[in-house]
Amino acid sequence: MPTVMPDRLTEIAVTLLRCAGASGEEAEIVARHCVGANLAGHDSHGIIQIPVYIDRVGKGHIVPGAPIEVVQESPTTTVIDGHWGFGYVVAEHAMRLTIEKAKTANIAACTVFRQSHVGRLADYPLMAAREGMIAIMTADSGRSPKHVAPFGGRAARLGTNPISIAVPSNLEAPLFIDMATSAAAAGKLKVAAARGVPVPEGWLVDAEGRRSTDPRALGAGGVLLPLGGTEGYKGYGLSAIVEILSGLLTGLGFGVEPTGRHNDGCFMAVFNVAAFRPLETFRQEVTEFAQYLKDTPPDATTDEVLYPGEIEYRRSRDRSERGIDVEDATWQQLQALARQHGVAQKLGLDG
Repeated sequence: MPTVMPDRLTEIAVTLLRCAGASGEEAEIVARHCVGANLAGHDSHGIIQIPVYIDRVGKGHIVPGAPIEVVQESPTTTVIDGHWGFGYVVAEHAMRLTIEKAKTANIAACTVFRQSHVGRLADYPLMAAREGMIAIMTADSGRSPKHVAPFGGRAARLGTNPISIAVPSNLEAPLFIDMATSAAAAGKLKVAAARGVPVPEGWLVDAEGRRSTDPRALGAGGVLLPLGGTEGYKGYGLSAIVEILSGLLTGLGFGVEPTGRHNDGCFMAVFNVAAFRPLETFRQEVTEFAQYLKDTPPDATTDEVLYPGEIEYRRSRDRSERGIDVEDATWQQLQALARQHGVAQKLGLDG
C-alpha cells in the first residue's frame, strides 16, 4: 500500500479529472475536497472516489460544466438546481450564497437537488464557521440505490443520510460534528473491502439478516444498520428526518428509481452568531467549553478526552507530514486511468 504526499495525490486527481472532461476549476475543487477527506482520516470520501466520479462522467451521470441555477429564492431562502454537476462545486456555491444571505438577514437556508456526490459533509458548514456563523447541513442520495435498513428491518430503505454542524471558536482545531446516521458510511465498507479487512460487529447484516463483519456483504444483498446499536431506533429516527429535509423538502422524493443515478439532495441553514450574542464572546465561551470537556478524566480505554472535530485536525496534521496511505486496489485503478488517458508517465504512475 503506497504512501503518497498530499500534493502529489492532488496532482493525480486534478489531472485525471481534467482528462475525463472536468474544467480546471472543477477538477481543483473536487481534488481539494477528496484529498482533504483523506487528510482528515475519512478515506471513504477521499481519493478512492476519483475513479467513481470519472466513471459517472463517462456514463453521463455527472455533467462537467453544468449550470448552477437558482430556481426559487427570497431574502432568506434559496432553491438550487445543480443540473447534475459535480456536487462539490454546486454545494460550495450554495453554501457561499447562504452565508452571504445570513450576513444580511442573520438566518438563511437553502435546498439543493440534481447534483452528484458532495463528499465529506463537514467541509461546507466549516465554511460558515470560518465566517463567524453556525451552520447545519444534511444530505441524502435522493432516489439512488439505498444501503441502510430501518431499525428492526433487513431491507435497505434509507441512505447513510449524514448530518454536520460546525460552530466558530478560538480553538486551534475547529469544533464540529460530521456523522452518518447509519452505523458507518457505505464508503468505509468500500475501503475495508479494498484493503481486505473486516468491519466491526454491528455495522451490517448479510442478505439473510445475520450480523456480519465481511464488508463484501453490503454488495451481496446485505444492508447497513442504523446508528445506535441496540438503541438503533435513535439513528433510524434521525435518518428519517434527514431524508425528509434532504429528499422530500428538495423534491427528490424517497424510494429508489431504476436509473441508479446518484443524486445528492442537501439542506443547509446558516445562523449569524452576532444576531444572538457578541461573536467574540461566543467564540471564547465555545473555546472554554471545549477545554472543560477535555479536562474530563479519561476512562480506562483512552489516554485523553477530545472535543468534536479535534481528531480530524490531528490526523490532518500528521498525514500532511507523513503522507496518505492509498490501498493497492485504488492505486491500481488510478494507474489504469492514467494509462488509459496517456498521462501515466507524467504522473509517475507507469511503474
